[in-house]
Amino acid sequence: MIPISVLDLAPVPEGSDTGQALHNALDLARHAEAAGYRRYWMAEHHNMPGIASAATAVALAHVAAGTRRIRIGAGGIMLPNHAPLLIAEQFGTLAALHPGRVDLGLGRAPGTDQVAARAMRRNLTADVDQFPQDVMELLAYFRPAIPGQALQAVPGAGEEVAVWILGSSTFGAQLAAHLGLPYAFASHFAPGQMMQAIQIYRERFRPSEYLAAPRVMLGLNVFAAETDAEARRLFSSLQQAFVNLRSGRPGKLPRPVEGFEASLDLRARATLDHALACSVVGGPETVRHGIAEFVARTGADELMVTAQIHDHAARVRSFEILAEVHAALDAVA
Repeated sequence: MIPISVLDLAPVPEGSDTGQALHNALDLARHAEAAGYRRYWMAEHHNMPGIASAATAVALAHVAAGTRRIRIGAGGIMLPNHAPLLIAEQFGTLAALHPGRVDLGLGRAPGTDQVAARAMRRNLTADVDQFPQDVMELLAYFRPAIPGQALQAVPGAGEEVAVWILGSSTFGAQLAAHLGLPYAFASHFAPGQMMQAIQIYRERFRPSEYLAAPRVMLGLNVFAAETDAEARRLFSSLQQAFVNLRSGRPGKLPRPVEGFEASLDLRARATLDHALACSVVGGPETVRHGIAEFVARTGADELMVTAQIHDHAARVRSFEILAEVHAALDAVA
């Protein structure tokens, strides 16, 4: 069975705050490490009351200091928001402190709305068309410095940072293939072009100093509980959050409610069905079948699993159930 990893958006549940969300993130990472997950990633989002990982490198430093083995990384850093040198220094610092454990996923979306994007950049002239050049500049900063080099990332130069390209369309697939980098697709919220992007990436991949063969990691929502009914109830928090976001009302992660899906109109239900199509929701047996089917259908090399669950104990238990199911599948394989 392929490796599984954790994508944690550090959810801020209704009735809680960002400080508790970040403490919960470390607790989840420790459980994930003990359960055998390969990576623990956090994502850059801004102006989102329900997500506490905006200062992604800072949040990752908190998690890395409290764990020992699990790889930690960004899934991802939205590079148009930043000067590549600053990201090289931030993740070079993480790699200097935690050698051999740091991943850096790079995306070209802003991770926020236009108001926040303008506040971060002061202007929007650094458009997404510059993304490939920014990626190559960033990769160069991680190479060992040479005598007389005028500009260095310190820390950063010569540090071991595994760079991934993230995407929710075929653009990222083409770039990752061209540069010979591993590719992670955001199928957990934007599955529309998933199969096309995978095909393009694998067909066009060029071996590089970073990677000899293509490697695809796919995002997947997994909500696991003791029963199917309880898992569906927990899943309603993410469903509510999506409806609120698409309605222009982002907020903290809502409490789960019974029968939420049945209360939706046809348009809202269709939006959810599309956006959250790559989701496995249920008890252990349902999760086992769902994971096996998704891997068989996509040929994924690794899964990046996320679960926006209101109750932290239930969220930890969801990842524990998945780890148990994964171990059982691995034993069969």
